[in-house]
Amino acid sequence: MNTKIYFRILGFARKSMQIIPLYLIFTLMSIVFGMLNIMLLIPLLKVIFDKALPKHLPAPAFENPFQYLVDSFNYQFDKILIEHGNLGSLYFVCGVVMVSVLLANICRYMAQRTMLKIRVNVIKNLRQAIYDKIVSLDLSFFNNQRKGDLMSSMSNDVQSIEDTIVSSIQVVCKDPLMIIIYFIMLFSLSAKLTWFTIVILPITGLIISQISKRLKRDSTESQKTLGSILSVTEETISGTRIIKAFNAQHYLRDKFENLNFYYSRTLKRMFYIRDIASPLTEFMAYGAIISIILYVGPLVLSDKSDLTAEEFIGYIVFYVRILDPAKNITGAIAAIQRGLASGERIFAIMDEEQQIVEKPNAENLNSFERDIVFENLSFAYTKGDRGYVLKDINLTIKKGQMIALVGHSGSGKTTMSDMLPRYYDPSQGCVKIDGRDLKDLKLHGLRDLMGVVSQEAILFNDSIYNNIAFGLPHILPEQVEQAARIANAHDFIMQTENGYQSMIGDRGNKLSGGQRQRLSIARAVLKNPPILILDEATSALDTESEKIVQDALYKLMQNRTSIVIAHRLSTVQNADMIVVIDKGEIVQQGTHEVLIAQAGIYKQLNDLQKLG
Repeated sequence: MNTKIYFRILGFARKSMQIIPLYLIFTLMSIVFGMLNIMLLIPLLKVIFDKALPKHLPAPAFENPFQYLVDSFNYQFDKILIEHGNLGSLYFVCGVVMVSVLLANICRYMAQRTMLKIRVNVIKNLRQAIYDKIVSLDLSFFNNQRKGDLMSSMSNDVQSIEDTIVSSIQVVCKDPLMIIIYFIMLFSLSAKLTWFTIVILPITGLIISQISKRLKRDSTESQKTLGSILSVTEETISGTRIIKAFNAQHYLRDKFENLNFYYSRTLKRMFYIRDIASPLTEFMAYGAIISIILYVGPLVLSDKSDLTAEEFIGYIVFYVRILDPAKNITGAIAAIQRGLASGERIFAIMDEEQQIVEKPNAENLNSFERDIVFENLSFAYTKGDRGYVLKDINLTIKKGQMIALVGHSGSGKTTMSDMLPRYYDPSQGCVKIDGRDLKDLKLHGLRDLMGVVSQEAILFNDSIYNNIAFGLPHILPEQVEQAARIANAHDFIMQTENGYQSMIGDRGNKLSGGQRQRLSIARAVLKNPPILILDEATSALDTESEKIVQDALYKLMQNRTSIVIAHRLSTVQNADMIVVIDKGEIVQQGTHEVLIAQAGIYKQLNDLQKLG
């Protein structure tokens, strides 16, 4: 078992560990009272077997607390047996049993109640840590990960840990303690017989360890397959329009069916292996009990054993009581392997190194005063990859300018704009704002200066108001409305059922494309950033919607430094400078008139669009 992962998971309960001693106290008390119920079986059998009345015994001497407790009870029992006979002693034993059972169950309930706090805190802290890590990870991480795997880790892997490792905390704390105490009692009754029964434990442990290895392997495979299932499901939901348009339902059904079949087969195999651990333990333990009965039973019947008949029955009952904690432990070991497989997947995410890291002495940039400079910048998505997406980019953007990035699809326009909010770091060269390298600045301050409106309007399943005020908790309703008016969104918002409090559905699917884009613009207006990045903000819209959105964009760009990525050259003809990028390199730059006068890529693109 990978103890490192196990204890790392338990580390999420660090703040709750101070209540562990309280849990152990309640657990110990419940075990002691439960054991007392069994101890009372021996004097009870004396009454039932109608043994000869004992002689009055001297008061017990104190040797150790446990033995003194036993001797004191036997003294009181024999005294009552002498003074009140079998019936009186029977009443006495039954009364003590009822009190003992009540106390045992009260203590067990308090122990479970105490442990519940630890269980809840572990899962709460673990889930929060995963979410915090996902939020902080770089874009490069998400480019290489399927959403289904991340969703599976957040939901199913965390649930698996709760069902296995966290649930096992109680078993690990309580059941070994029970076994130790019961074995102490067995040794006190007959050391020779107890040593004989212990031989079976290493054999059981060896078998369970082999089962656990196989279980962990199958658990890892099943969780991977579940991630694939969730990915296909997510893609089906988000792409349902295209699926129906291309009649691809059967293709996706077959794909899902194959994954689902493989997952169910792996899951069945895993549960078959897991479920055999407990019955196997019970079978081997009962084999030991039968061996004891066959060995000691004849000796007891012939009065040749050092155990009386009632002590022998008590011994068997004690040994049987070991079965439950032993089964719990073997079951927990098997279950923990499933949890460890989930833990490995979770910690693979949490241990992911961040590529975009702030320097310890990074300074906070509160304003943009002069210019943005791309200096000898080259970039590749993979370290050591010579196939650069951007090559030797040199560009200066003055404050207040509107700069347009144009070129063929895949030329590197969006990647270049992603360098500015530092979604990625250059492989070579640097980007500077007001003469300071972005790597020397705090990320929060840097990104606070920028607003982004992308081709796909990224909205959330929330109200219109909350989508506009996203990330700005102290904004007033009047400011939200003013931003919506500037973005030409106020009129359609007021036509919705609940106005600004209307819910827009998943990714804003209750709104049209133009409406979604205007909400994105309103969000950028409300943030009021000095630097604006527009990534093909109107390319997916129809002509009428484009005109409305373009008008909102012009309002938004007033008195700001704007970087506009555009396929439609008609939208950027008035830019202060148009930068043409081809295969990751700047091949032309200048105003619309200057570039048209040149026989280059820009003129070719412009002519093609006129023909279109």
